[in-house]
Amino acid sequence: MATSAPPAPPRIFSSERRRAARRRLYALQRRPDAARYLIEDMHEDVLERLAFLRFEAARVLIVGDYTGELGRTMRAAGRDVTEIDPAEGFDEEQPYPFEGFDLIVSLGTLDTVNDLPGALIHIRRALAEGGMMIASFVASGSLPVLRDVMLAADGERPAPRLHPMVDVRAGGQLLQRTFFADPVIDQRSVKVGFRSLTRLIGDLRAQGLSNVLADPGPRFDKAAFQRASAAFAHMGEDGRTVETFEILTLSGWKK
Repeated sequence: MATSAPPAPPRIFSSERRRAARRRLYALQRRPDAARYLIEDMHEDVLERLAFLRFEAARVLIVGDYTGELGRTMRAAGRDVTEIDPAEGFDEEQPYPFEGFDLIVSLGTLDTVNDLPGALIHIRRALAEGGMMIASFVASGSLPVLRDVMLAADGERPAPRLHPMVDVRAGGQLLQRTFFADPVIDQRSVKVGFRSLTRLIGDLRAQGLSNVLADPGPRFDKAAFQRASAAFAHMGEDGRTVETFEILTLSGWKK
C-alpha cells in the first residue's frame, strides 16, 4: 500500500519577497550610518558562547552575516570559513550542497522560513559528527510598540503586517523534534530608542526585518501612516520611543 507524502508546510512567507528584502538589506548596508546593532549583538553572543565552551571548530559555515565580521574574526583565528546568504539564492529549506562542518552559525534568517523544522534538519545533516549549531533570530515578543501603532492605524480592520514569531518553548520543541543533542534555548532583549516611526522602519529595512509575508496586506496610505506616526510618538517620552527586539538563540550538537 502506497504511503502519502507528508503535507507541505503552510506558505506564510514569500521566498521572492524574502530574497528581495535581503538584497535591499545589502544595498542599504552600504550607507555609513546603516543600522546593524542586532547582528552585532548576535556576533558578540556567538563569540562568548564559543569562548565559554572552548570549542575550536576547524570548518565553519556562517549563514546570514551580511557584515562579514564574524567570518573575518574566525579566519583570523585560523578557521576555514564558508559564508552564504539567502540574498544569493541560498535556500535553507533545501538540503545543503555541502556538509562536514564542525560549526554552523545562522544569524537572523530562520525566522522567515516556512519549514523551520526542515531547515533545522538540513543544518544538522550538514554538520560533522560532534558538530555544533548556533542559530539566532528575532523572536516572539519583538516590536510590541510597532504592533500597537499598526493596529491603531488600521482601526477596525487590521491587516497582516508583522510576522508570526517563535517563542522559547517552541524553540525547545523544535530542537527536540530535529534530534539535536544537549539543546540550549535562551532569549534576550535588545531595547532601542527612536525619534520617529520613519527611523524605526528604516532600521528594520536595513537589517532585513521588513514584511516578507506571502499575504502582506494592503499598503499604508498617507493618512494611516500619519495615524501610526502620531501613535508612535505618543507612546514615547522626551522625544524618544523605545522599541524592543527579542533575540532567540538555539544551539545543539550532532552526536
